[in-house]
Amino acid sequence: MNKTPIHTDSAPAAIGTYSQAIQSGSLVFLSGQIPLDPSTMEIVTGDFEARVRRVFENLSAVAEAAGATLGQIVKLTIYLTDLDNFATVNSVMAEFFDEPYPARAALGVASLPKGADVEAEAILAL
Repeated sequence: MNKTPIHTDSAPAAIGTYSQAIQSGSLVFLSGQIPLDPSTMEIVTGDFEARVRRVFENLSAVAEAAGATLGQIVKLTIYLTDLDNFATVNSVMAEFFDEPYPARAALGVASLPKGADVEAEAILAL
C-alpha cells in the first residue's frame, strides 16, 4: 500500500500522532480540522460562524497542499457539540462549495479537542 503524507504550514500542525492528510492512490484523506489559527495554534476568536469558516479554510489549505481544491472533496464529515449550529454550518459551507456538494454526515458529539465546538474531516479524489 502506498501512503504519502501531506503537510502544509498554512494549516494547523498535527496535535497528536496523525498526519494532516494521507494520499493513497487517487484518494486523499484529510484529518479532522478544528478552528485553530495555524499561526497561533489557538481557537479563533469570534462567533460560531467565524470558527466554522476557519475549519473550512484549514481544510482548504490541506487540500491545496495535496494539489487539489475543496471542490474535489467527495465525502465530508462534520462533528458538532451543538446540533443547533447545523444551519450555520450549511450557510458557511455554501461559501466554500459548489454543486454537486460532497456526500456528508453531521454528528453530534460530547466534546472535541481543545474545547472546540466544530470539527470536519474529508476524503477528496484527485
